[in-house]
Amino acid sequence: MPRVFITGIGFITSIGNDAATVSASLRELRHGMELYPPFQKPEIPVKVAAPVKDFQIDSNDPEDWKFPARYTIKREILRGMAPHGVFAWCAMQQAIEDARLTEADWSNPHTGLYAASGGSPQLMGYMLHRMHTQGVMRCSPLGIVASISGTVNFNLVAHFRIKGSSCGFSSACASSSHALGYAYDDLVLGRQKRMFVVGAEDGNVDSILPFAGMRALSLQRDPALASRPFDAARDGFVGTGGAVVLVLETEDEVARRGARVYCEFTGWGQASDGHNVAISHPEGLGLQAAIELALRSSGTAPEEVDYINAHATSTPIGDVSELRAMKKIFRIPAARPAISSTKALTGHGLSLAGAMESAFCALAIREGFMPGSAHITRPDPECDGLNIIRSTLPAQPQVVLNNSSGFGGANVSLVFRRAG
Repeated sequence: MPRVFITGIGFITSIGNDAATVSASLRELRHGMELYPPFQKPEIPVKVAAPVKDFQIDSNDPEDWKFPARYTIKREILRGMAPHGVFAWCAMQQAIEDARLTEADWSNPHTGLYAASGGSPQLMGYMLHRMHTQGVMRCSPLGIVASISGTVNFNLVAHFRIKGSSCGFSSACASSSHALGYAYDDLVLGRQKRMFVVGAEDGNVDSILPFAGMRALSLQRDPALASRPFDAARDGFVGTGGAVVLVLETEDEVARRGARVYCEFTGWGQASDGHNVAISHPEGLGLQAAIELALRSSGTAPEEVDYINAHATSTPIGDVSELRAMKKIFRIPAARPAISSTKALTGHGLSLAGAMESAFCALAIREGFMPGSAHITRPDPECDGLNIIRSTLPAQPQVVLNNSSGFGGANVSLVFRRAG
């Protein structure tokens, strides 16, 4: 089968809006959490979020949006976008530049785009309120396109003139990992030569705060304590938004273009818990199966894995489920991989998480480091027997695993290998 490589990445995240800043944040364990101004009201128990910096796109009117001057988006395009569509557009431009693609490279039947987002609850709520209070014909003609869950792929496919495969993925926090997996399948099966994979979320009040009703968000008031995966005192996740775009290409395309690669994407696996609509299986059985399938499909033995970027969101139940899954697979003490959760730095990006953390893995492989798991003061006893690293290791991983889990017990595991 054709080999698949990551050749370009674009970042708009809470820890940086370009690869160099993101890499430095990961190495130095610099987090993006803050006391989020919209949450500083007596009736809101959650105080901390991890917003994207240098963008002002909270208004319901795109005319008010402001973003870095290096990016240009035409007014008529903005009218059909959600806030996270702006993030995705900017990350897309970065990824294209990073991969050194020309329009002829990406606008053809051999290049597709898969995207993942939860849509824009803010814009959907605004549009429905306007419809009910002012009348149907007072709604924006592009209100639906801007607000529903396919908004990212609608906009990017249309405006970047993508002519190959396109689809939106919706499996909650596993969404962009699913998008990566199916993009990989399209490439190895010869259906496409190049795929863009996009994860994006608004990361504002309406996309984060509803999780408080599930008791899933941290109630900590100290930004340095709010997101602490694997810590015994963790009490929930911190919400974030942004966008990450990855460019995947076949080996033939890499050779044809003389492209520089980050790493090879060697395989993936998915499995479901079949357990609960919102809570992971307590023994991590679905994630265990997904990891085993990923290792098998990529021809990787457990002892070959050097680093795992864990899904661990900092919730009491979810972290334990993942720890138990990993213990069942990585049994040889001398060969246990380093494990961390970069959500301690970024917060939890929901459907963005898989793409964002896969891009972190690609950076780690190419630049030669393994980011630590920040903010742990007292590890959960369930961590015993696993190598949870609390500081960044200046060592180049050869094989990296990235885990994601979503509502309904959807689990995805992706395998990346140093290109050689």
